[in-house]
Formats: sequence, C-alpha cells, structure tokens
Amino acid sequence: MVVLRFELGLAGVQAPCRVVYTIDEARRCGFAYGTLPGHPECGEEAFIVERGPNGVVTFSIRAFSRPASVLARYADPAGHWVQDLITNRYLRSAER
Repeated sequence: MVVLRFELGLAGVQAPCRVVYTIDEARRCGFAYGTLPGHPECGEEAFIVERGPNGVVTFSIRAFSRPASVLARYADPAGHWVQDLITNRYLRSAER
C-alpha cells in the first residue's frame, strides 16, 4: 500500500492506493494501481511502456474512476481539473 498526497494550495488530499497488476513482457512493461478506502476517487490507473515492431516506444496512461464519496461527487468539476493536472505531471515526468 502507498498513500499519495496531493498538495492543493493550503489543503492536502491523501489518496491510498495499491498495485493491482504488473506487466513484464518482452515489448511491454508497466503497472496499474487501484484506489483504496479513503481515496477521493474509486478506480484504477495504468502506466504502460511499449516498444512497437518498428522500434517506436510509446507511453500510455489508462484510467477510469468515479467519485468515492458525496463530497467528491459535489466537487466533481474540480476533481476533473485535478485529474488533468496530475496526468500532465505524469506526462512531464515521463519526458525526462
């Protein structure tokens, strides 16, 4: 189990998760994590790196989620903004 913490200004959100599967193949590797109770969302997110037959490497993020609480449901428009922000951080990190 891991507890991610997202800082949003003066507020912070804790997001407990666990790895639900890994991929370790010749041309593909990655992992996915699923949310645990206490996470504002309920869902999974996968990070996969794949080398195609032509040698081109791709990185993909696949996710699905829904609000896990009434508070998260009411904050849903802001939740989408936060998800976009976090995804953009993942992509910038992968570029390095």
